[in-house]
Amino acid sequence: MHILITRGYYSRNMTDILDVEFLTMNGEPTSLRQLGGSRWLVVNVASACGATPQYATLQALHEAHEDLTVVGFPCNQFGAQEPGTHDEICDFTSSKYQVTFPLMAKVDVNGESQIPLFAALNQSETASGQSGDIRWNFEKYLIDAEGGVQRFSTRVQPDELPL
Repeated sequence: MHILITRGYYSRNMTDILDVEFLTMNGEPTSLRQLGGSRWLVVNVASACGATPQYATLQALHEAHEDLTVVGFPCNQFGAQEPGTHDEICDFTSSKYQVTFPLMAKVDVNGESQIPLFAALNQSETASGQSGDIRWNFEKYLIDAEGGVQRFSTRVQPDELPL
């Protein structure tokens, strides 16, 4: 895959990112394209983080934008703030935040065990020029139908995204 990076975006040549496979909570392979929608908001999520209340706004965005699919990737790499099993994560997010957007299998978003989707996403830059490894939970990637990627730090609230 050839990746052309400009500030804050992958080039339009990144349609491949829509077809990179990852696993659902049920262990089935899928991709962003297979999940449906024409825009995707990919977020590394955690249940015991100061940013965990962002789940509520992510759910609101998922409901408010018919063409947007929010996709959560539980990750335990930051302060061990997502220690739960798949069932515990789903129970917590549905009971506390009424989450109905898709949650995928727990993954590593950095390091040697990083899944290919995040290996590609992490090459994009935030508006402030930060690229490379994710720094904390709830980092966000807004992906359009052509594979263009905008990256946002944890501090950017979901309702501040340019939707």
